[in-house]
Amino acid sequence: MTIPPAAAEPLWHLGSLPLTNAMINGWIAVVFFVCVAFVLRRALQEKPKGLQNLAEALVEFFLDQIEKVTGDKERARKFLPLIGTIFLFILFSNWLGLLPGTGSIGIWEMIHGEKELVPLLRPAASDLNLTLAIAIFAVFASHVFGILSIGPFHHVSKFVNIAGIIKALKKGPMAIIVACIEFGVGFIEIISEIAKVLSLSLRLFGNIFAGEVLMTVMLGLFSLFLPIPFIFLEILVGAIQATVFAMLTLAYLTVATTPHTQEEHA
Repeated sequence: MTIPPAAAEPLWHLGSLPLTNAMINGWIAVVFFVCVAFVLRRALQEKPKGLQNLAEALVEFFLDQIEKVTGDKERARKFLPLIGTIFLFILFSNWLGLLPGTGSIGIWEMIHGEKELVPLLRPAASDLNLTLAIAIFAVFASHVFGILSIGPFHHVSKFVNIAGIIKALKKGPMAIIVACIEFGVGFIEIISEIAKVLSLSLRLFGNIFAGEVLMTVMLGLFSLFLPIPFIFLEILVGAIQATVFAMLTLAYLTVATTPHTQEEHA
């Protein structure tokens, strides 16, 4: 029994770029969805059936759930591609890591003077690099949508209250003091954006990596029936973590595209 290391193991190198086992799982998920999209595109019909029926039902479900958060259909339609992609990618890659062979089929290599098995496949979200990249992309997308929706001036004012400072100059000393305090609070808001990235990435990584370690330990203790309840638990955890990540991203997008005046009246 070998406990998987926290960092994904490199299998090959493309120049100076390491190709890790977690990247392979991630690319399998990408190729899967590209193939599904290609098949759906070729099979589009006015009267849907089969896979098209399932895809349309899934899109309608996502759209309905997103609209409950945003409060309007227009923003729900804008956010649907991003939220749907993040949810499905994380869900599929989490469940893909539960397939037989993941973590157990690999190549033996000498590591730190000992011969260890380096698995060919590893759950994509058990690599902090991937979860950090998705989290950065999600938070960055919220700012892009915010700028496009309410304009750069109003979006920046959510963090650094430029408009408040300009108005305070006309109102007197007390208003200037309040504006300076709000200016300082804006920097705290900037720190909170960094915290969003860390919380999103570490939550997903921690849960999936912990599940990988748990499954390795259970399989090492007794490989016949004992791991079965934990497999079902990991299926549930994978779905929950995909939902949490997608819903938090949706919340960030909704807040970023809501004008500051609406937030104050809310």
